[in-house]
Amino acid sequence: MYTQMLSSKKGGELISFKINGEEKIHQGENSVDENGKVYWKGHSPVLFPIVGKLKKNRTLIGGRTYELMQHGFARDLEFEPITNLSNFHSYVLKSNKYTLTRYPYEFELYNTYRTEENRLTTIYKVVNTGLINLPFGIGGHPAYKIDQSELAKGHYYLEFEQEENKLHFLYLVDGLIGTEYAKDRLINKKYIQLDSHTFDDDALIMKGITSNKISLKNYATNKTILTMDFTGFPYLSIWSKPNAPFICIEPWYSTADNIKSTGVFTQKQDIISLKPNDSFECKYTVEFF
Repeated sequence: MYTQMLSSKKGGELISFKINGEEKIHQGENSVDENGKVYWKGHSPVLFPIVGKLKKNRTLIGGRTYELMQHGFARDLEFEPITNLSNFHSYVLKSNKYTLTRYPYEFELYNTYRTEENRLTTIYKVVNTGLINLPFGIGGHPAYKIDQSELAKGHYYLEFEQEENKLHFLYLVDGLIGTEYAKDRLINKKYIQLDSHTFDDDALIMKGITSNKISLKNYATNKTILTMDFTGFPYLSIWSKPNAPFICIEPWYSTADNIKSTGVFTQKQDIISLKPNDSFECKYTVEFF
């Protein structure tokens, strides 16, 4: 088995993973529809220091108002390369004048990608380099290539490793979390059917998941495309553009503001808080077949 991995200083982002020459990651700006329009320019960005959207794209920190756009700024900034081996890439983003005007906390964010045969592991590490507690959200946004014709035929589905009896789908209102749950998309407590219209109303965001793994499968070919181990992540989002040749399976530690949010950053639901000099690490692994 021959694998190739490519990543970028911009966003410290993984942009390609090939197994025996076959690309597994969505190719962003190189992937266009019949009209030449890019479906989605991303590949596998990190979401930091927020996941999802803030109410009016603003938040209160220390009594001051700061503006943060959806999914935060890390994915758009230049990271510093640390290691670039054939099977191990790592980058770091350190707080600076730009980040401090938008998010007044000192931090170091490490993105690491490790491959082992047909497995790809993404590791995020956050270090509090400041003198006060560091509140933040973090998550992944990896996009995996799929066959559009198979999607259109409704052949793809997602399968959790076990029955989900506590899972809920979150209801989105203009990108914010609503007060009621969305329609249950689970079939037999274990499966989610995918087709060209699955994401007509935006992402499927889930919480209360008891499984540690989810698989993308094709029932027509009876094949597993990939399996993701997202152990420890309390949220999982599934997203794509309608009829696009990719699907994002996104493990998150937090999510968008609630429509009734106070706007105070430290009061965000599921916000992580790090003491000075402490660090936080999470990872997810995808096995391709």
